[in-house]
Amino acid sequence: MPLESIRALVKSDLEATDQFISHQLQSDIPLIDELVRYILQCGGKRIRPLIVLLSARAFNHNDEHHIQLAAAIELMHTATLLHDDVVDNSTLRRGRKTAHMIWGNEASVLVGDFLYSRAFQLVVRVNNPVVLNIFADTTNLIAEGEVMQLLNCRNPNTTEKNYFDVIERKTAKLFEIASQLGPAISTPEKKFLEMMQKYGMHLGVAYQLIDDALDYRASSEETGKNIGNDLSEGKPTLPLIYALHHASDAEKKLIHDAIQNCSSTHLEKIIDIIESTKAIEYTAQAAKHHAQQAISVLNHVPESPYRKALRELTEFVVERNY
Repeated sequence: MPLESIRALVKSDLEATDQFISHQLQSDIPLIDELVRYILQCGGKRIRPLIVLLSARAFNHNDEHHIQLAAAIELMHTATLLHDDVVDNSTLRRGRKTAHMIWGNEASVLVGDFLYSRAFQLVVRVNNPVVLNIFADTTNLIAEGEVMQLLNCRNPNTTEKNYFDVIERKTAKLFEIASQLGPAISTPEKKFLEMMQKYGMHLGVAYQLIDDALDYRASSEETGKNIGNDLSEGKPTLPLIYALHHASDAEKKLIHDAIQNCSSTHLEKIIDIIESTKAIEYTAQAAKHHAQQAISVLNHVPESPYRKALRELTEFVVERNY
């Protein structure tokens, strides 16, 4: 199902979330105001806040706390993107120049910190100890994931286990938080909190796997990022790790050197190796496995149009081309 059809189910909630974000990010400091406005205009799929809203409605949440928390999740996600782009020296995000290319590294990092702190202000205002514990425990793991990814960079000997350890912390943890917030503010039953945590983890892993596959298959017009971006940043993602273990000795050396030197000089040859070793198919299959795991968890959630939409969102994540 197209993403817009899923979003339509919580259209008013999404609009309220966007308005809330715009209101919360107003600042008297011109640089913050300018940079934040640029980021918001870049758009994005808003998958994480969408998960918060759908999961809250799936558990019959009635007040406005889900709007605040959806906004907090989006601010945290945006903060991680600002920091990531500086660390990775990325030039393109969502089809536009990255913020640090326009305003510099210092401004991007500091505005990222501003977004993080504003997100935590919103979380505290909800005044829910379960929600506070979720954020406190998992945001620390996200930071660990960032550091682990940095250690894996330029390392052609990175294993699949190392790779999954990183994405479970770096990407999937934010999906976990988003999925848990609905039951956290809607029901006292811990079993639903645990179920939705599993759902979010598997969905987040599937999402990152498809992102990493698209980096070698989709065009920059589709993804809004430069093709082969991960290679030029020295990131050994699953398509490269798999290709390294199934290529000829000469091909292995080519990939090995490219990762070590953060070089996309031989990108076309490396894409050919990825294709010939069926590394993309392997990565996509791994994503589908995690998507199925996520869907199986949803079978234990009360039936509703929102549960159906969460299932369709999971299918969208593995079928998308952007």
